[in-house]
Amino acid sequence: MAYDEAAAARVRKVLAGEQTKGVSEKPMFGGLSFLLNGNMCCGILKDDLVLRVGPDLHDTALARPHARPMDFTRRPMRGFVYVAPPGFATAALLRSWVKLTLGFVGTLPSKAKGRTKPKRRAG
Repeated sequence: MAYDEAAAARVRKVLAGEQTKGVSEKPMFGGLSFLLNGNMCCGILKDDLVLRVGPDLHDTALARPHARPMDFTRRPMRGFVYVAPPGFATAALLRSWVKLTLGFVGTLPSKAKGRTKPKRRAG
C-alpha cells in the first residue's frame, strides 16, 4: 500500500481527539481511508491528505492553500479534494481539515455493515 504511515498516524490521532464513534479504516484508492459509519471520510494517498467535503464545500476547500481537486480517475470528483503535505503540516491545520470532512460525512446516513447486492435469479 502506498501511503505515508506517519501522516496516517496523525489522522488517527485527530480522529481520536474528536471522540468520533463509528470510525474504521479501509484500504482504498491505493492508500488508506478512514470511514465514518461506513462512509469514506478522509485518508492518505502517497503523502497527500484525501478529504470528502461534499459538493457544497468543494469550492471553499479548493480555495485553501495546497488543496486541489481529487482527480484520481483523471476527472475531478466534485466533493473530494487532495491536500499536499504543507497544507496539513501542523496539528491545527490537520484538525481543521478533519473537522471539515467530519462535518459533511456526519450528515450522511450510515451504511449497513455486510450489505450486499441481491443475487439475480436465473431464468
